[in-house]
Amino acid sequence: MSSIAENLIQVRQQIKSSLEKTDRESSSVMLLAVSKTRPAEDLRQAYAEGQRDFGENYLQESLEKITALQDLDISWHFIGPLQSNKTKAVAENFNWMHTVDRLKIAQRLSDQRPSNLPPLNICVQVNISQEQSKSGVLPSELPELIAKISELPNICVRGLMAIPKATENQKEQQQAFARMQTLLTLLQETHPEMDTLSMGMSGDMDAAIAEGSTIVRIGTAIFGARPAKD
Repeated sequence: MSSIAENLIQVRQQIKSSLEKTDRESSSVMLLAVSKTRPAEDLRQAYAEGQRDFGENYLQESLEKITALQDLDISWHFIGPLQSNKTKAVAENFNWMHTVDRLKIAQRLSDQRPSNLPPLNICVQVNISQEQSKSGVLPSELPELIAKISELPNICVRGLMAIPKATENQKEQQQAFARMQTLLTLLQETHPEMDTLSMGMSGDMDAAIAEGSTIVRIGTAIFGARPAKD
């Protein structure tokens, strides 16, 4: 058994354990394998072990992998920052976009989504810890942006995404994720179609699941540490 296969077993067991602690259904969290910088063969190995959803951060690299793996039924998620002049490739090749943070990006994704494809699932990125170095919408700006984006055709606003301030303190982790859950609950009063919280990574997955995450983005725990750059 490959290390990727073994790692997937461990991660899935960790998700299952976290869900059991909070009495949530075993199917209520999607495991998104973050495959940035990984060769296509690593993704193929994970696919052979039942993994179907993969998250990519770098557009050109991801397009090469999409081509190399077009024989596989993969659901592709773009989870990195995106410049407005590169939205067309995401609109044409991805199933999900997690990092929408302004109306212009959403508008271009909607305009450029091919008519033969289903609506592009999007999450609006929230700067929940209000860090200057982080992308994302401030919580106070969220209702207005969601209202405008939800009127666009060819995209479906599924929910919210966040990368809270890094900390090893689980209580602080849960507080940030709890604020995300509160935001989603409030938005669901006017946008009941929103059902997704994309939050939690290898280091804070348990805290995210405890506070309602529906997609955890896991890279290192599946594929191992990324090679150091020269």
